[in-house]
Amino acid sequence: MKNKDIKILLVDDDADILEIVGFNLEAENYQVFTAKNGKDALTIAKKEIPNLVILDVMMPEMDGIETCENMRKAPVLNNTIITFLTARGEDYSQVAGFDVGADDYITKPIKPKLLVSKVKALLRRVKEGAPAEDVLKIGNIEINREEYKIIKDKVEIILPRKEFELFYLLASKPGKVFKREEILDKVWGNEVIVGGRTIDVHIRKLREKIGDDLFKTIKGVGYKIEV
Repeated sequence: MKNKDIKILLVDDDADILEIVGFNLEAENYQVFTAKNGKDALTIAKKEIPNLVILDVMMPEMDGIETCENMRKAPVLNNTIITFLTARGEDYSQVAGFDVGADDYITKPIKPKLLVSKVKALLRRVKEGAPAEDVLKIGNIEINREEYKIIKDKVEIILPRKEFELFYLLASKPGKVFKREEILDKVWGNEVIVGGRTIDVHIRKLREKIGDDLFKTIKGVGYKIEV
């Protein structure tokens, strides 16, 4: 996929951020859409189906956390990558963002060139896409990578993109212990900087949605799936 085919939705109530960041992204030949609040962002996202949403946290009408949560409930946006761009660097904000399905968290101020570099890293999976088996079956669960869909006991479970990719990775080799470094590299990419608790938050969400007994924690090492 070429840059000109990639859609990015930039959401911030700061007009300067929209102008500066938008200019730098357009200079890379991306299609850039902008919104100044969460409600408008949700409307635009459902219409344009962007590959990436860059989302501020503190906004009028609907804040970034609620906006992200609503985007993750929309099936048409299931493959959309969402990253927060915000001045708020507190741990609780980051955890709240990952809880509602964010893929990454970028703290501003940030130099435009560094932001563009992070955007490229986030979009790498959209452009390349690692070849993998389309359908996996473990126990009573079927994982369809092509459709980003999970069926458990004939019930469909919808997961945000990164939760799905983490689950698919662990399920690809049941019984294997995946080290935290390997998980970060294969799911987030080694050029994407995420918080140390990112994996733990995503595993907790998977346990809630798919079943606690399936996921095993190997203290100090990583995680595995046991069927």
